[in-house]
Amino acid sequence: MRDDPQQNSTDIPFWYQNGYKIHPLAHYELKARILSVETYHSDRESDLSPVDFALGWGPMSDGALLKRIDISQGHRWYHWHADSLPMSMADIGSHSANTHIVPATKEVERTALEAQKNDVVKMRGYLIRVDAKDGWHWVSSLSRTDTGAGSCELFWVEKIDME
Repeated sequence: MRDDPQQNSTDIPFWYQNGYKIHPLAHYELKARILSVETYHSDRESDLSPVDFALGWGPMSDGALLKRIDISQGHRWYHWHADSLPMSMADIGSHSANTHIVPATKEVERTALEAQKNDVVKMRGYLIRVDAKDGWHWVSSLSRTDTGAGSCELFWVEKIDME
């Protein structure tokens, strides 16, 4: 999994799902190791995204390196900790991401909910912005190098394969 995620512009028009307006921001696909999985049932975001994956690619998919990093998720955040850094903080940030999975179909949802830590997953779809009639919105990051609030990928997944 040495390749970085692929992101390309798109001119696909918006659509609606569960009463939300979905705006595709970029076509997105990647192959990555699942570093952590967290399911959600009761937050507003779970109307669209029942599961988050912390994903790693490139050096952040290396099992030996990952043994030196503690990874956790909660409240739609991904956290990592290492007593001594096995690589730079910038490399960790640019080779991993907290990814909110928005399944396009029930089949994609079933597969995503069955996924487990250390599985290798290949996915494609769109990074999106979601708007609700009451003004609420949720927007994907379009960068692999950002960290902190707003840095998560909001990923409309049309195809998911476990390897």
